[in-house]
Amino acid sequence: MANKPSIPKGTRDFGPVEMAKRNYIFNTIRSVYELYGFQQIETPAQETLQTLMGKYGEEGDKLLFKILNSGDYLQKIDDQELQERNTLRLASKICEKGLRYDLTVPFARYVVMHREELQLPFKRYQVQPVWRADRPQKGRYREFYQFDGDVVGSDSLLNEVELMQIVDTVFSRFGVRVQIKINNRKILTGIAEVIGAADKIVDITVAIDKLDKIGIDNVNQELREDGLTEEQIEKLQPIIALQGTNEEKLAVIAEVLKDSETGLKGVEETKYILGFLTSLENEIQLDLTLARGLSYYTGAIFEVKALDTPMGSISGGGRYDNLTGIFGMPGLSGVGISFGVDRIYDVLNALDLYPKDSLQTSQVLFINFGERETAFCLPFVAACRKAGIRTELYPDSTKMKKQMAYANAKQIPFVVLAGENEINAGKVTLKNMATGEQTLLTKEELIDAIK
Repeated sequence: MANKPSIPKGTRDFGPVEMAKRNYIFNTIRSVYELYGFQQIETPAQETLQTLMGKYGEEGDKLLFKILNSGDYLQKIDDQELQERNTLRLASKICEKGLRYDLTVPFARYVVMHREELQLPFKRYQVQPVWRADRPQKGRYREFYQFDGDVVGSDSLLNEVELMQIVDTVFSRFGVRVQIKINNRKILTGIAEVIGAADKIVDITVAIDKLDKIGIDNVNQELREDGLTEEQIEKLQPIIALQGTNEEKLAVIAEVLKDSETGLKGVEETKYILGFLTSLENEIQLDLTLARGLSYYTGAIFEVKALDTPMGSISGGGRYDNLTGIFGMPGLSGVGISFGVDRIYDVLNALDLYPKDSLQTSQVLFINFGERETAFCLPFVAACRKAGIRTELYPDSTKMKKQMAYANAKQIPFVVLAGENEINAGKVTLKNMATGEQTLLTKEELIDAIK
């Protein structure tokens, strides 16, 4: 017996119902982005490894899916290199391309390549799949969609404010209660400075970003392994555990960072952003343990978590001051957010929050009794479709029971029947599948009844 086909771990098929749900998500986010003047772009699934490598930190580089060169990809490799099995060196010779890890780095490459065509500030949104060679688990996939929005070419913190308003509006439209967490990489840099570990800022941010996943004891152990002293780790504890209102936290951290110019700038930026976000429907909280592991963030950073169902981050992002510098255009600042579409899909499923009209199926099915009846029905079918009614004509003149079962299986609310009597009257019979009620109608009456 032939082996049953399968798909790679960490990937999923989506049938018609799932796609209707996903399109509801896409359309909701898209409509909010466009309210704020964002425009859509797309970039290739493949990017050169030169574009991708070194942009996500050491851990991110390990999760890149690399694509073997076309043809004889071993032609430049000698036997000694094969025997040495130096995977990094081999990969650099047999792989020139990789699947995109996120949408931000390809966007930075896009901005540099198309700079002369863009009006700055440039506000773009993008919804496409990304790939990460991560361990699959609940809410984490190897292929998943992101829905990004970025603004480049403006240093104004009003961009951060608008992005948080977009996040708030999107999840309010979904009916999902969320907590928006905000921090600033400058604050984290200031903390590293005042504890005497300025050279360890990347290690500190990577470690404390795992606090929710591995707990404080394991974070502290990772900091020890990264070379921080017990005294430095001890100084971090009250900062990590800081409680109170946003204003109280800012006051305390401003005092802690009074000798760090960078840290105080981060405090002021955060205070400015929060000052414009007092009327959000969802809670926004200053969280000093939020680090957003990606190495390119330089200012405000954000993360969003659902409150009513366990799930990881469902949205996040931040400010990057010089991402395009790695592609030859220094000094172009940007800020962006990313919606995790697959996790949002799981949250809406868990909370049963999809509106019924978002799961659009056909509204009416015309039963096929034969060639003469079909010829009579076709003008009715065309009129329904012209009126914007989602309409099917069953293609085969098979048993009526089978056709009705098809309508039930697809949850089509109306069925149209036309036999000898209807043809003679120049009308059709509309059957309401929920009530069983049947009505003889003209073309115009049929459209009005279904609408």
